[in-house]
Amino acid sequence: MNNLADVIEQWILRQISRQKDEIIVLRRNEMAEELDCAPSQISYVLNTRFTIDRGFIVESRRGSGGFVRIARIPVQTIIYQDAANQIDETISLADIKAIVTRLRNHNLVSGREAALIDKCFDILYNRLEPGERVPLLKSLLMTLADHSE
Repeated sequence: MNNLADVIEQWILRQISRQKDEIIVLRRNEMAEELDCAPSQISYVLNTRFTIDRGFIVESRRGSGGFVRIARIPVQTIIYQDAANQIDETISLADIKAIVTRLRNHNLVSGREAALIDKCFDILYNRLEPGERVPLLKSLLMTLADHSE
């Protein structure tokens, strides 16, 4: 028998899967009534099972007129964001190339694209000061994320 948290999670996932854009807006009290549980139990599930690490963004407003908005984040966006977060002024060129390799291993870029990105990162790394190159490297990664399929 499933525990209540599993039941709540599965119910929410079914609601998300029914939406074309994988975004749902729910009312916590209505959910609790339908699932015969306390609103705090729904909050627990949202806080523990619908996290960014698991590919979700949750926005919640409490009080009258309050709501819960849950959106599924494409996995590739999470990988690109994680890669961008690793880039700071102390990152080495080898670490930058490892990021490109990881993107290639996750099939987020082709071999040809990886070679081009590697070359761009190499040029930026060697020609710009850390303070100038970090925003450009991050911007390039997020541009890739925006254009990934």
